[in-house]
Amino acid sequence: MRTVKITAVKQCVHQDLVDQYELDMGEPCPLHVGDTFISVDMEKPDGLCNSAWIALYPYVMTIACNGESIHGSWMKDKHTAIVSCNDGVRPMSFLLEPCFDDGTTKD
Repeated sequence: MRTVKITAVKQCVHQDLVDQYELDMGEPCPLHVGDTFISVDMEKPDGLCNSAWIALYPYVMTIACNGESIHGSWMKDKHTAIVSCNDGVRPMSFLLEPCFDDGTTKD
């Protein structure tokens, strides 16, 4: 079973939805672009929010089990996936990729 590197790569803020529907939450997402996490044995990494983990887990499981073409032919590397958390107002997008135990992804 592979370990999976999870990297926060982009966060969108739909300000119109924030303004129309949300109460002032200050800084609702504790994650930042560039944050990385390592999932070992398909376990949720410390520091990754539960909401994001629920969205990411099926893809982490597939990559950990050496799956490929997770998004059909969309990804240049068939062993990777781009997945967003389920926050409809401030979704964070993550790159999921297989990695070595030291966190590197390529030779």
